[in-house]
Amino acid sequence: MSEQDLSTGELAMMACLLEARAPKAGNVSPAKGFKGTTLRHFIEAASAIAGPLDRAAERPLGDTILEAVTESRKVTEQNVNLGIILLLGPLASAPQGADPRDGVRGVLDNLDDEDCRKVYEAIRIASPGGLGSVETADVNDPPPGDLIAAMELAAERDLVARQYVNGFEQVFCDGLDWLRESCEAGLELDSAIVRLHLQFMASYPDSLIARKCGPETAREAAAGAARVLEGGWPEAGTEALFTELDSWLREDGNRRNPGTSADLVAGCLFLALRAGIIALPPADPASGEPPA
Repeated sequence: MSEQDLSTGELAMMACLLEARAPKAGNVSPAKGFKGTTLRHFIEAASAIAGPLDRAAERPLGDTILEAVTESRKVTEQNVNLGIILLLGPLASAPQGADPRDGVRGVLDNLDDEDCRKVYEAIRIASPGGLGSVETADVNDPPPGDLIAAMELAAERDLVARQYVNGFEQVFCDGLDWLRESCEAGLELDSAIVRLHLQFMASYPDSLIARKCGPETAREAAAGAARVLEGGWPEAGTEALFTELDSWLREDGNRRNPGTSADLVAGCLFLALRAGIIALPPADPASGEPPA
């Protein structure tokens, strides 16, 4: 089966599986889990969102996001993919055949107060770690009427929210270009995904780390990712740099998990699969085994 044979929801599921399977620094992978969270949770959540995202282009964005979060929680009982759903919802809603970024802008330009209410409800159901509270447009308060305005208030502290404000600039203009460059350079897909994750971490201090551990720790993680890239990863001899970063991120009970960077990777993989920039590996990503 080729990417062209897959539905929108199936492409989204495959993007999530490819992202989760790649041995990214500080994240859950086939060989390394967190306490109470393993690759199996990500596989089950990826499968759960396929149906809701298949229907994304036919209904309001709020319905898609709320259903995807609800279905994910039914199978995982924890939040492993809220950021991914918030990104893939608009991407899957954009009509095929048009310019993808223009399509996403069109989706975001047509949101209403009901979309905002349902997205807020989805975030409360997911109950993401380290969310905290803010004075204006807090997720635990009654939702405002304008989702984009609410996202704008969060954009400086949350890179996923920023995508709603800037038309998914980091996904379309940075991530997709970085992924294409790695593929054209001949990197194997897993290596290209790990490199993309490092590039996001280095360029944009991870929002999840900042929420859980503070902005200084997020900047420290970004500096570590930059050192790995500057060392020439994944060239031979750079394994120690990567291992050092990976180990540091996993300290303190995995609180330094660069989850926002991973969410952005999943968004880029969805677009890359849809555009044919990357091809599916011959092995089933759900197995956790590397491609042949």
